[in-house]
Amino acid sequence: MAGEPQDDCLFCKIVGGKIPATVVRETETTLAFRDINPQAPTHVLVIPKVHHPDAASLAAAEPAILADVVREAGEVAADEKLDSYRLVFNTGSGAGQTVFHAHAHVLGGRGLQWPPG
Repeated sequence: MAGEPQDDCLFCKIVGGKIPATVVRETETTLAFRDINPQAPTHVLVIPKVHHPDAASLAAAEPAILADVVREAGEVAADEKLDSYRLVFNTGSGAGQTVFHAHAHVLGGRGLQWPPG
């Protein structure tokens, strides 16, 4: 069920403290931690603490929390002293989503090409 922690969700386990992560920021509604497979010198994931399978579901059910995720991504970029960065939400396996808990990737620290991927 959306919003409720899922026993089989990696990110729910990180939020619950069952799996360690290198946390860089935390608020009441979000958690930001370093990606274990970074695709740029700075690669931080910002997740809502509530479970929703993707950004679209989160936006539909809890738009204020999606706004918190985006705001925290900007704070991560500022903390990491990124002059420019990319904010990515992958939705669905065809787009590269591998963990089905809404999350934003903050990528920076090098030039990023367009189009991506």
